[in-house]
Amino acid sequence: MEPQSQKDIKFHKEKYTALTLQEEIIGKAVVNAAYIVHKELGPGLLEKVYEACFCHVLSKEGFKVKRQIDVPIVFDNIYFPEGLRLDVIINDLVICELKAVDIVNPVWEAKLLSHLKLSKKRLGFVINFNVPLIKNGIKRMVL
Repeated sequence: MEPQSQKDIKFHKEKYTALTLQEEIIGKAVVNAAYIVHKELGPGLLEKVYEACFCHVLSKEGFKVKRQIDVPIVFDNIYFPEGLRLDVIINDLVICELKAVDIVNPVWEAKLLSHLKLSKKRLGFVINFNVPLIKNGIKRMVL
């Protein structure tokens, strides 16, 4: 009988599909852009400031960036336009939910998961700029 951990690894390998190279490249660019913005501005500003600067850095690097995008709900072949609104999407592949808060709320991860599922995307980030070290404010999520 296999040890439990090997069974778990085997199960996850069978179920997990690796991200595309493009998704990985965008993911690295997202972390780099967050670092650049945080290094320049530091914590303590409004979310909209970070969003504008974060998108500018990514655009400068050649990525197609969209802000404040509505994600509709499609259920039972019915289109509901009053879905959710995501903060940033890069190259129509990677979603970023940006925050500038003192206390992290787990609902933001649930919101990102909803964005990923509804938009059929696989990679997303919750980035909180109101932290002393930006690495502590970045949460990567993969479906």
